Amino acid sequence: MSTVVGPSDTAALEAATAAVPGQSKRELNQRRRVLVMSTAAFTLMFAVWLMFGMLSVPIRQEFGLTDVQLAWLLAVAVLNGALWRLFTGIAADRWGGKKVFLFLLIGSAIPTYLVSTVTGFTMLLVYAFLAGFAGNSFSAGISWVSAWYPQRHQGFALGVFGAGNVGASITKMIAPALIIVVPAAGYLGGFIPGGWRFVPFMYAVLLLIMAGVLGFVVPKVDRMPGKGRPFKEMVRPLKQMRVWRFSLYYVVVFGAYVALAAWLPHYYVDVYGMSIMSAGFLAALFIFPASLLRPVGGAISDRIGARRVLTWTFVVMLIASGVLMMPHGHIVLSGEGGSPDRSVLPWEPGVVLFTVLVFILGIAMGVGKAAVFKHIPEYFPHDVGAVGGLVGMLGALGGFFLPLLFGYTNAWTSAPQSTFGVLFLVTLLAAIWMQFTVMRIVQKKSPEMKHEFDHMLPDTTKSDARTQLVSATTSTNTTKGDQS
Repeated sequence: MSTVVGPSDTAALEAATAAVPGQSKRELNQRRRVLVMSTAAFTLMFAVWLMFGMLSVPIRQEFGLTDVQLAWLLAVAVLNGALWRLFTGIAADRWGGKKVFLFLLIGSAIPTYLVSTVTGFTMLLVYAFLAGFAGNSFSAGISWVSAWYPQRHQGFALGVFGAGNVGASITKMIAPALIIVVPAAGYLGGFIPGGWRFVPFMYAVLLLIMAGVLGFVVPKVDRMPGKGRPFKEMVRPLKQMRVWRFSLYYVVVFGAYVALAAWLPHYYVDVYGMSIMSAGFLAALFIFPASLLRPVGGAISDRIGARRVLTWTFVVMLIASGVLMMPHGHIVLSGEGGSPDRSVLPWEPGVVLFTVLVFILGIAMGVGKAAVFKHIPEYFPHDVGAVGGLVGMLGALGGFFLPLLFGYTNAWTSAPQSTFGVLFLVTLLAAIWMQFTVMRIVQKKSPEMKHEFDHMLPDTTKSDARTQLVSATTSTNTTKGDQS
């Protein structure tokens, strides 16, 4: 189960894995095997982590869940896939990504199987939480891939690995058909369960198979950049405010992605009255660009800088979510003198417009996710596991809190589009913080210009000099990346 890349991505992958002076073909082959196998394993574990987004529809019907109960079911799996990311990232730095991935694959298989056996909502919540452990594979993979790739190619390599997010679409594509094809009674006297329960059973088997393949294919001798380093030294960079700001960025581009990937099937079914199969397909249209464009975002960030990519990401997301959060309805003008009332300015986006706007959100998130993680190996080359783990953990926690906010705001307002109002506000906060940081850097580099942006002197020479100074300062900051 691997991520599909296009011709341009293949060319970039060959460049990213090209030999460098002093590097043997054996080392080059090992690097490629690590990238391919980590991406395949992450794709599968991501599918397991977010399988309840699609399964929630038949589960809600079987157990009679409310919107709030459904939100908790989606959230608990995401929670456990976030809590341990800091530690799995550090563990991959210290003991190697291979060992951590094997532990995650095997450790997730058992509760994933148990999901197929539940008979009540409480037990379902417990097993869903435990199965969500698979989501912690992201930070381990970021550390593992970074250890094998040189800095100049890390943006693209991490983008390829991160494209494993497409695993979120696997359940949405195959679950509706499997629920129909596999009889409810299952096979072998019920040993292989049927209906929606067949999906977690199948994933449990695939996790164990993937563990065997990964253990056999990847290099026996792993790279461990954090081996022997004290724990306190590895977590010291987490005190920097820059790390926490990166985390907020990741809440916007990844936490919101996780939340929407889980929430959209339910949204399509409730708002547009679609079948579970159609809802899964349309939700996948959001997931594909949000996942497969991650390598593109990494390559662009390598070329023009991660900050610039993030700026455009936030702009696009604010526009798309701003349109989607607009309340549905129309304005009624009361008639005078016995004339009838008139309705004007009607607004209720159809399924086509809604899907197009969500697709645009997916594009922005896919590119933006790679841009956030381009910063980490640049500024923390020896602490990718710890920093990437914290950023990944807090970003994924956004995927825990946002579905709850979606559920509660929907219950409070009775307006399903309030989902995108929540997304708009979170994105706006991140964009303001980033812009404030940029302005603070510019003012720090050229304090004499702090109060002169709105009162430039008419003298051409002085104006040109100031313009060149601002341009040089901005160029320096763009080249270096996020400096604060």
